[in-house]
Amino acid sequence: MKLAAEQLAQHLERGLRPLYVISGDEPLGVMESIDAIRAAARRQGYAEREVYNVERGFNWQRLKQSSQSLSLFSSQRIVEINIPSGKPGVDGSKALQAYAADLPPDTLTLIMLPRIDKRDQGAWFNALETAGVLLTAYPVEADKLPGWIGRRLAAQGQQADTETLEFIANQVEGNLLAAHQEIQKLGLLHPAGRLAIEDVRDAVLNVSRFDAFQLGDAMLAGDTARTAKVLDGLKAEGVEPVALLGMLIWLLRATLKVKSAQAQGMDIMSAFGQAKIWGERQNLMRQALGRLSLKKLQAALLKMAEIDKINKGMAQGEPWLELSRLCLGLAKSSPARSR
Repeated sequence: MKLAAEQLAQHLERGLRPLYVISGDEPLGVMESIDAIRAAARRQGYAEREVYNVERGFNWQRLKQSSQSLSLFSSQRIVEINIPSGKPGVDGSKALQAYAADLPPDTLTLIMLPRIDKRDQGAWFNALETAGVLLTAYPVEADKLPGWIGRRLAAQGQQADTETLEFIANQVEGNLLAAHQEIQKLGLLHPAGRLAIEDVRDAVLNVSRFDAFQLGDAMLAGDTARTAKVLDGLKAEGVEPVALLGMLIWLLRATLKVKSAQAQGMDIMSAFGQAKIWGERQNLMRQALGRLSLKKLQAALLKMAEIDKINKGMAQGEPWLELSRLCLGLAKSSPARSR
């Protein structure tokens, strides 16, 4: 079964399926889908959680052993398999097909993938889609973004005219995470009902001295001093790391997407278009592409996931410290020797 992320809520009302595959390059859709499935699972008694991050050299026997073992602490468990490259390899392909053919009992499995092109949807992907639910989280097209924003506003009891919706869409430049944050801000600042464009302009343009976009741009440019300054400013303003993770994950995924496309021979402007990178950010990303290798970008995304766990109390550590180390490390990275 294939569903768009927006259809998940209605699907969950009919009950959980044992396997969900979340595929896409839109961070907000991916995160909201995962959170919704986890919340539904917790309501139904799934208390234990196992997480597997698939990197080069991953031992796929671990997945087989997990499927054959009984939960020690709960009769129901969640198994999460994150494959950031979208390429499990020969051993992984066999393991995923075997897993899909014999799903373990009392187990809810979530498999997270980037967007998988049709030509890369091998036997393993088809087996997963056949056995479970495939959720696709893709960017909203520019001409549909005002409508998307309007529906989100309506969900919190607010309405806006076409001009206002287009204004918000232009401000966020296609970034759904940024749009989501602006919509939440409007919900906090204004009561239910129709929003005046003047109020929306004031709210959207009245940003803090520092924001996640400034941090991401400084990091892309390799400006270590600026990166440190923005980090210090955000922390001083009381911004929580979780408010920055979404934007940074989106930016790193986009950079990885462009880097991967280049490695496959695509020209950089086509890669930028595919990754939805426009304007001045293209110039900044060019600088990052010259410094950061595919391996560094993949490792950075895994580190972001770890920081998210720390922030949620699921792992030990200090979120601000880890986030600062990661951002400064990416800004300081020397030129990559290979793609």
